[in-house]
Amino acid sequence: MSTATNSGHLQQVRLGNLCTVLLSVVDRPGSRAELAQRIGLTKATVASLIEPLLAQQILIEDAATTSGRGRPSKPLRFHPAAPIALGAEINVGYLAVTATGLDGTVLSARHVEVDNRRRSAEDLAGHLIELIADDEASRGRRVFGAGVAVPGIVVGDTVVRAPNVPGLTGARLADHLRAGLGIDLIEVDNEANLAALAHVWPHKLAGDDFLYVSGDVGIGGGLVTGGTLYRGVSGFAGELGHITIEREGRRCRCGSTGCVEQYAGLDAILSDAGQDNLQALTSALADGDPGAQEAVARAGSALGVGLASVLNICDLATVVLGGCYAEIFETLAPALGTELQHRTLAAGSRPITVIAAPVRGDAAVRGGAALVARRACTEPERLMRL
Repeated sequence: MSTATNSGHLQQVRLGNLCTVLLSVVDRPGSRAELAQRIGLTKATVASLIEPLLAQQILIEDAATTSGRGRPSKPLRFHPAAPIALGAEINVGYLAVTATGLDGTVLSARHVEVDNRRRSAEDLAGHLIELIADDEASRGRRVFGAGVAVPGIVVGDTVVRAPNVPGLTGARLADHLRAGLGIDLIEVDNEANLAALAHVWPHKLAGDDFLYVSGDVGIGGGLVTGGTLYRGVSGFAGELGHITIEREGRRCRCGSTGCVEQYAGLDAILSDAGQDNLQALTSALADGDPGAQEAVARAGSALGVGLASVLNICDLATVVLGGCYAEIFETLAPALGTELQHRTLAAGSRPITVIAAPVRGDAAVRGGAALVARRACTEPERLMRL
């Protein structure tokens, strides 16, 4: 092996070890000795790895503490001045931004109700830039990158389809944000994918294998297998809202007919229940309004029909209901569960667990931040250049 090849190999090994150290600290803070034991490296190796991380204020070593036995322990954690991750979300009825530490700690969050159905990509990007610029938690901080959730399908750097916010269709949203924010790393992804990711990073909140269902005007799905988000060959995986459940059914914004979204999307539920918004619907449910209860149950049945097809193909045992579905879970879940019981193959021997999302309304925006925070920890060479 040549000297250059050997040097390159050693550099790759070191970067891999740095990544392992950072991921271990994300999991939970610990002393040098604890980290060495967790990740199977010597104390001397861990010490050499963390020195540049300490020097660049990525990690910090706390004051020594003792449990009464052995040497005092000095836990390592992320430095308060370490680079941060930004998350942003464009949805039909709101914009949201958040700033988090690399360990997922939420530093700030902002949510603005606004109708985005007729806004252009340039207008939406400009509004997000203003919200981020006004965020005191990120002002003056090193920013590793920003992850942006959109209600549409993203291929490469292009939003190729966003039926509920058509101004995004065809937009290279990252280009607008990169120029306006001065941040090189901008990642754009489907909002359901990122909401699912918020249940994987920094901690697994729904196991290694699950289907996350994002309920809003549109219905999205995020497939997680083996702890990894599955996007499909072109990024179209998880488009649950456009599964056909009625061949000659209601016309959908996507151009097809009978899509799940037209029977179980938030607009459809509100119209059926005679309510103006989600808050009014949840109040009606709390008051025992039979019309609201029946409307939500019908939506649960429609959603269950669509979900059964996905589960029969993907063989997942857990369904996580997020977005508006988490808010009406108690009324929605029984009818949905009945359909799953009737329509999933071998239902008696492969029970399916349906839960309300542990991360509620801000799941997608937190998933956007998680997307870049995870990259920071898995690409230490990029992180240490900041």
